[in-house]
Formats: sequence, structure tokens, C-alpha cells
Amino acid sequence: MTETNAENRDEKGQYDAVVVGGGFFGCHLALELRRRSCRVLLVEQDTDLMLRASYVNQARVHNGYHYPRHFLTALRSRVNFPRFVDDFEGCIVKDFDKYYAIGRRFSKTTARQFRAFVERFGAPIARASDDIRNLFNPVMIEDVFRVKEYAFDALRLKQIMRGRLEQEGVEILLRHRAEMLHREGAQLALTLSGGQGRTDIQARRIFNCTYANLNCLLNNSNLPLLPLKHEITELCLVQLPEQLRDISVTVMCGPFFSFMPFPPLGLSTLSHVRYTPHCHWYDQPGDYISPYQHLQNYRRRSSFPAMLRDTQRYLPALADCRYHDSLWEVKTTLPASELDDGRPILFAPDHGVPGLTCVMGGKLDNVYDVAQELQGAI
Repeated sequence: MTETNAENRDEKGQYDAVVVGGGFFGCHLALELRRRSCRVLLVEQDTDLMLRASYVNQARVHNGYHYPRHFLTALRSRVNFPRFVDDFEGCIVKDFDKYYAIGRRFSKTTARQFRAFVERFGAPIARASDDIRNLFNPVMIEDVFRVKEYAFDALRLKQIMRGRLEQEGVEILLRHRAEMLHREGAQLALTLSGGQGRTDIQARRIFNCTYANLNCLLNNSNLPLLPLKHEITELCLVQLPEQLRDISVTVMCGPFFSFMPFPPLGLSTLSHVRYTPHCHWYDQPGDYISPYQHLQNYRRRSSFPAMLRDTQRYLPALADCRYHDSLWEVKTTLPASELDDGRPILFAPDHGVPGLTCVMGGKLDNVYDVAQELQGAI
């Protein structure tokens, strides 16, 4: 990785492209742009890359099972799964068995419908063995299926991305915040703060890839806001009891829960559809507040006791899991996703001003869809 500073540029301060946001999507996008022979600058306001949503998540490598109410999202996950596993093999964690259990009550799909759905897009699925199904409360669970789904180690993924950025010669500017932008002739001027104060750089194209903060740069630049929904979320870090150590479970499709390995800490995350989101809001023009300001001001009180009370009704062995800590983050989605649980990418070229593109993905394998959109936009 080529780390630079705001003054370390040519005399006109010009780049072919600037990517704002050093999460996984921003890093991957910067690589795609650099491979198109562009001079690319990647700007990140934190002290390192991939410290926020790229780290604080379920670490699930989706294979389509999670989206029985949105076939296109499931199909894209299935198509992207082997490519992602191959491209990022060094961070893929496979040493656990993955099961999906279908709730008997309140589920939006039946076991028969779920299996037919999975077989339709061609992912592996088989009924779980008796010893696994016997772990579940049959009053609450209709059936359990073994599937093929992996996890990723976010720290190893960051190391992989850093190595690729260095190899490709992408310039990195850490500890700098993109404040605002405006058009200057054929160029976009971007004002950055950090280091020695404020400075301006110019680029033919700017890619706003700041996830929850997408509207922050737009608001400061008097540009139209994107329709975004935010949630303050809590992932509980737990140590599972011995009989659950080598498995991962998702109970669906409704107000249910999931536990997945969290490789960087050697623990598991426990999440719950009802209790992981603590509050939500929608960005509003004229009344915009940064989502991370909301998160900073939020009084954090863990929902783990409520999660545990509910989850052990379905899987009694969870009563013996041990709580360690919680990971708090802002989850951002498109409001349309509330209707069918789809996770399409947001790719908005020339948003409010020519040359500015806003990008957001709902899950990691969406990066391939972004690359496809980029191909058509350049």
C-alpha cells in the first residue's frame, strides 16, 4: 500500500479518481479503478482501513440461503459465492458445520418451501442428522437443514486488501475526512480536513463509498440526499457451550436468530431479528445528523438477556452460552429492502453533480456487482 498525505500529489492536485471510504467496498473499488490505469486516491477518515462495518458484522459468506423472500439476491449470492471464496481464500473459515432451521410458528416460509427454494437456485442442502435435529425444540422448529456456508476472518481480509492495494500502487490518505465537494469546470474539487488542516484536491471522478455516511458528504455539499434507513445494532460476542462449538445456526424466516463464528476473536456472534436493532431512523433533508453521531450519543444497554431468553426456547443448549461483550455499529439499508429483504447494491452515477458516484452494498459479495456497474459507467 502506498500511503500518502494531502500534499504528496502533483502540482495541480489532480487525480483520475478519488474513492472516499476505506471499507471493503472502497478498497475493492479503488483496486478496480487502478487496474483501469487510473491514478487513484483512497481517502479514509479513520486510523486504518476496514475498521467499521467491514469488521463489525456477522462475517457470513452468503450462498443464497438467507434470502427466501428475494430470489434475485439469493441467486446473485449463489453465483458470487465460489468466486469470493476463491478470490479471498486466505481469510475463509470452513471449520464448522452450517445449519438452517425453519421455525414452526411465525415463519414466513415452511420447511418444504425453503428446501424447494434452495434447490431452485442450486445450492447444496440436506436434512440434518438426528443428533443435530434433536438439539432443537420440536414444538418451535419444523425442520433443520445442513447447508454449505462459510465465514470470513475480517482481520485477514484486511491484510489481503492492504497487500493488493500496495501491489497495484493505490495511494492511501488516512486520518482525513472528506468534507464537501463542488464542480470546477471539467473537474470535481474535494475539500479534506485532517493533518495540517483543510486542503483541496481535484479529480475527474469521485466515488462516495462511505456506507452509513453516504449522505454526510452530500448534505455538506448541498446535494440531494439518498433515501437511507439506519439502525443502531448490537452483535453479542459469546462463547458457545461445547455441544454447539463446531456448528453455526440460523433460524428463519421471521423474528428469529443466528449465531456465526467471529474468527478475529475466537468467539461467536449472536444476533436476533428483534433485539439486534436497537433503534432506527431515516435520513431527512434539512434535519440531517451523521449516523455515527447517533451511535456515539446512544446509551448502550445490551439486549443479550432478552436474546438469550428467546433463543433458548428454540435451541435449549444456548442457555449455557457465555456473554463476553457486544459489537455496536450502524447498519444502513435502502428502505425498499424492508419489503422483501433484498440486498441490491446502490450505484448512483452523477448523483447531484456530474462525476460523483455513490456506492453502497449490503453484503461483501456485492463487490462483483459493483465492478459490473463500474464497467458500464466508465
